[in-house]
Amino acid sequence: MDKLKGLQPERVMYYFEAISRIPRESGNEQAVSDYIKSIGEELGFETIQDANNNVIIKKPASAGKEDADPVILQGHMDMVCAKEKDKIIDFHKDPIELIVDGDFITADGTTLGADNGIAVAMTLALLEDAEAVHPEIEALFTTEEETGMGGAMNVDGKHFEGKTLINVDSEEEGIFTVSCAGGVRIFFRQPYMNVKNLYNRSYEIEISGLTGGHSGIEIHEGRANSIKLMGRLLNRIKRVAGISSLEGGEKMNAIAKRAKTLVSVNANPTETIQQIEQVFKDEFRVTDPGLKIIVTECRKQEMMMNQTSMKNLINAMLLLPCGVQTMSSDIEGLVESSNNVGVLYTKEDFVIIESAARSSVKTLKDEIIDRFQAIGELTGAQIELQSEYPSWPYNPDSKVRETMKQVYEKMYGKKPEIMAIHAGLETGILSERIGRIDMISMGPNMWDVHTPNEKLSISSTERTFVFLKEVLKVL
Repeated sequence: MDKLKGLQPERVMYYFEAISRIPRESGNEQAVSDYIKSIGEELGFETIQDANNNVIIKKPASAGKEDADPVILQGHMDMVCAKEKDKIIDFHKDPIELIVDGDFITADGTTLGADNGIAVAMTLALLEDAEAVHPEIEALFTTEEETGMGGAMNVDGKHFEGKTLINVDSEEEGIFTVSCAGGVRIFFRQPYMNVKNLYNRSYEIEISGLTGGHSGIEIHEGRANSIKLMGRLLNRIKRVAGISSLEGGEKMNAIAKRAKTLVSVNANPTETIQQIEQVFKDEFRVTDPGLKIIVTECRKQEMMMNQTSMKNLINAMLLLPCGVQTMSSDIEGLVESSNNVGVLYTKEDFVIIESAARSSVKTLKDEIIDRFQAIGELTGAQIELQSEYPSWPYNPDSKVRETMKQVYEKMYGKKPEIMAIHAGLETGILSERIGRIDMISMGPNMWDVHTPNEKLSISSTERTFVFLKEVLKVL
């Protein structure tokens, strides 16, 4: 374990590499939770691991800070596990293969997990640092953030005395987040019935090479969504083709990079698909220059969807809202509400589409849900909501925000940027679980999270860690 050896901050990099060797996809956090718990116990601090594998470690205040109010440091231990198509990895047992490239840490063909492993690493480094000056630290490491905030929703507020919370789950240095959207996971189950395939030949059609990205942070970029494109493609060929199955995307909170379908036809569809490909290439030449559609003949499928099922499915794929829905009238450039059609897969009797709806205004989130329900009524689909979480409203009287602004200006001679984001953070939930707390979110520079292109700046990580220690010193 020495890929990051020699990089600074040394102990932050040590812990980041350590947890990168532990499988920690959302829902599979037992091992990393046990590891974090073991660190707290080895340091001799009060350590709590709850039934949801959230871990709380309490470090006493340093000398002279005993009378200061405790500070909650918070991040999530799980990560989005996505990979390049040809990368061979078992996320349930294989480590993330780290690569150092100049100022950047990346992974070999997979997501890196800096979202939010770097928060875990920074916090563990702070906990073991005997020379750090700070109030009592209540370190909170949560689970299942990436799949609906399940860990945060089950945090027991009675374990905390702190009234200030610093969330280390932002992705741009010098930008402090003070508000975020709420969200909900929507399952759209479209029923279908099969009939015997009467066409002569079957083909696999795959849309790939898309840019993808984070469905909150980058939803405003207008990048192509492969599932929505597949709906358009199938609508073009539905009169001469039958559908046997579909699949697309990887995570409901990531913009879908690829999708594929098995269709049956009487004539080779390559020429028609090439025409459709050129239309898509023209439309997304800036955001998705690598877009491509590959047609491959395969074993003839025995069954296909009947005409009514296929019609309803294609109509649903065309109608489901995707992308930015409204922009904020109060904050220039802020996405107010959106929906990401993230995952598509075929089960027996149902095609399932998973979406992540977000909004900083609850009624607009409800309006997106209403549209899903209306489409479901038209196509005979079933709608299920999971993991709904609240927004985090702006606090005009935040003391931690003003303190961090002052420290940043003193250290760097410039003002930090204060912003609201469209992505979801655990802060709104934690406020409900713990009680009224003053919150802010920060973090080092990272790019393309939730994709295999994810990368973390080494120098920014060092600066952010030094800044965090200075903030704790003056709080």
